[in-house]
Amino acid sequence: MPGKRPTTIDEYIRAAPAAGQPHLRRMHALLKSVAPHAEEAIKWGTPFFVEPRFVFAFSAHKAHLSFAPTATALESFRDELVGQPTTKGTLQIPYKAPFPEDLVRRLAERCWQGVRARKDDAFW
Repeated sequence: MPGKRPTTIDEYIRAAPAAGQPHLRRMHALLKSVAPHAEEAIKWGTPFFVEPRFVFAFSAHKAHLSFAPTATALESFRDELVGQPTTKGTLQIPYKAPFPEDLVRRLAERCWQGVRARKDDAFW
């Protein structure tokens, strides 16, 4: 995304490809509803939710957005993700496809529960 680097998630979404902005706004609102007290930040040029550990992140690309839940949460949904575009650590959501709200919400809730249950101080 060319130009001034965004410092907030709203700025990040406004600077993203126009085709992806509706999905990005839905993703932001959904993640905010799951983790309303998590800090929102731009880290490494990507929207993050932290409290104080990594909870989840998302990023805009030319034709899709990537949702990065915790590795544990993503692994626990592997069977449901068959047929969905994924990488080792992300769920890719094409802008032309319907937004999989239920799946993303359940993944995000699993992340939130896992992070809240941790006793260590590690960020990741």
